[in-house]
Amino acid sequence: MISRGEAAGDGEAARRQRRDRWLLPAAVLALALVAWQALVSALAIPHYILPSPGRVAQALAAGFPALALSWWMTLKVALMALALAAASGAGLAVLLTRRRWLEMSFLPWMVVLQVTPIIAIAPLIFIYIDGHLARVLFCAWLVAFFPVLANTVLGLRSADEHLGDLMTIHRARGWQRLWLLELPSALPHFLAGVRIAGGLSLVGAVVAEFAMGSGGAAAGLAFRILEASYRLETARMFAALVLIVLTGVAIHLAVGLLAHLLLRRWHASALARES
Repeated sequence: MISRGEAAGDGEAARRQRRDRWLLPAAVLALALVAWQALVSALAIPHYILPSPGRVAQALAAGFPALALSWWMTLKVALMALALAAASGAGLAVLLTRRRWLEMSFLPWMVVLQVTPIIAIAPLIFIYIDGHLARVLFCAWLVAFFPVLANTVLGLRSADEHLGDLMTIHRARGWQRLWLLELPSALPHFLAGVRIAGGLSLVGAVVAEFAMGSGGAAAGLAFRILEASYRLETARMFAALVLIVLTGVAIHLAVGLLAHLLLRRWHASALARES
């Protein structure tokens, strides 16, 4: 039997662990920024080669209106690609696992699409798809789609065999087996795939912007990086890169929070983090 003192000690240890989960990365980031600033100052590195963190912050503040508009364009494409990847990946995974011959016929071709470098087929996308937004969105979706598909297929195939036998004994229909057994089993795998796809959708959006190229109102952060590189405005390049990194971290944390809310009451992975 666990005493009250042991329970309080376990609660304090859990709180300390949650605090360290945030404090330790923040401390590493602070040390990296201090080392960066010291390196630039000690070696007198020109700002167009390696700007100091302070100069990057100044560039971010000075160019924020233009950078914010480009950030919104990139974020919009990334979120749209993530939503499309989640919906199409999960839907196709259910379809493929319903019929074994469908999975054997089409899944290898999905792998071929995944391993093909997006930059290599970007010129073809430019020819066959009309509209800058549609082209960039298709590229970003193509990058983010496969992790959702592969993880969801794995989850659907990982349903408990004994529960499956029990449902067979009770003569459960196919849709009942899917809804009550296979989909709950696949949910953690699906969310893991979405978490991976969140970062890949942002990467795909930025790479597609580099490949497609567009300025004006349709300019994303990749265009701002190219624009700054042509002018040797290295601090502005770093400022755009900071926005991309922060966006990727935010998407990762948001999907992680969603997974925690959906799984915290019943799945072992979420229960272990709360214990």
